[in-house]
Amino acid sequence: MYQFIFALSIIWLLSACSTYGEIRNEPIQAKGIKKSYSLKSFHNKFSDSDSFVILSFSGGGTRAAALAYGVLQALRDTSFVSNVKPMRLLDDVDVISSVSGGSFTAAYYGLYGDKLFYDFKKVFLYHHIEKKIMKRFLNPFFIISPQGRTEAAIEYYQRTIFKYATFDDMMRPNAPMIIINASDLGYGVRFSFTQEYFDLLCSDLSTFPIARAVTASSAVPLVFNPVVLKNHDKCAKKSLKISQGTQDKNNLELQMMLKGLNSYENKAHRKFVHLVDGGITDNLGLRSLHDMLKVAGGAKVLMKQLKLHAPKRIVLISVDASTEPELLMDNTRRRPSITETIGAMSNAQLHRYNVATVELLKDQLQQWSQQLSTPDNKIKPYFIRLGFKDLKSSKQQQYFNTIPTSFSLTREQVDRLISVGQQLISENRGYQQLLGDIKAISSQ
Repeated sequence: MYQFIFALSIIWLLSACSTYGEIRNEPIQAKGIKKSYSLKSFHNKFSDSDSFVILSFSGGGTRAAALAYGVLQALRDTSFVSNVKPMRLLDDVDVISSVSGGSFTAAYYGLYGDKLFYDFKKVFLYHHIEKKIMKRFLNPFFIISPQGRTEAAIEYYQRTIFKYATFDDMMRPNAPMIIINASDLGYGVRFSFTQEYFDLLCSDLSTFPIARAVTASSAVPLVFNPVVLKNHDKCAKKSLKISQGTQDKNNLELQMMLKGLNSYENKAHRKFVHLVDGGITDNLGLRSLHDMLKVAGGAKVLMKQLKLHAPKRIVLISVDASTEPELLMDNTRRRPSITETIGAMSNAQLHRYNVATVELLKDQLQQWSQQLSTPDNKIKPYFIRLGFKDLKSSKQQQYFNTIPTSFSLTREQVDRLISVGQQLISENRGYQQLLGDIKAISSQ
């Protein structure tokens, strides 16, 4: 990945003329939005089962996309009976929150459902995306073109993966809500592609291209230009209500988030929003869930707003494709290169933040369950974290820790990542407990 970044940096220097992000987010019309991609619109899906199941897919290029694919495949192959109706555990998933590489798998499943298992390998996982993009960027005509690198990537993803689909296309019957997350470069806060967030921009998400959202979620700064949204003037009252209960002055991170969200109201100062890689503000795709509940005033308030009944279980499955590669610099007194230094710094920050995020969500999951429980219905929480560090074989750990954050992996690497995704979830104790509680059967 770092070689890819270095090569693109050279291209960036060669093509350092100014480029402008294309605006594709439409304003909300006076008649409003017929079908909004919002939490409220998924009411029927959220109320359909005794379990509320959330998946989160991390960043990590094709490595993350393939690992997430393997987990989805394992859920597809697990069946149980709910309300006298046989169903797959995959069909019980209510929300998938994703960043960067994980957003490709999440968005494709959101759009096409089980079609993912028939052609996603060929369309994306086995496809050498990096090489295709590099070939385009090295074209002399591209270097002198006013089209930015990000717009070129969007056009490629539109044509080859998402077929010009929009968020309206992702509102399939019984489909989970896919929350694609990016980072607001201006204020350093998370930005989720839901209508609740687009309301802050007076914009209609339903007409927005999926490829554009996925590109924003995976747009590494400097290598790619930000995806730009227009902060439209004047619209009806926003649906993302910021509860007074969130005004905790001692919670500095919460205050920073609220400052970022409230900044969109200043239309004169914030005419445009620049979105980059979601992994910068949360590489696990977990914190956006925490943010939404905090802004709403807590799980109980949000459930009341959405008119949902409390489930018997809340299941959160975090698919973490982060790695811990061996640092070769520690085997020599040679000064580390710039690439090695940047990589080591990024990994240190990433892992520290990931640990803090996991601890936060574990605690929040317990709180959500307690808030929603009643004397007649004690909600049971399940926090299931899947990562390479859980592998019992040191040989396996070593192999997967050497797979780079790249969008060009070998077929063998992809196949082994899919297989280990199935292995990690099937061997997880929390997952085994869940299967026992709901009397599920796996066909693997």
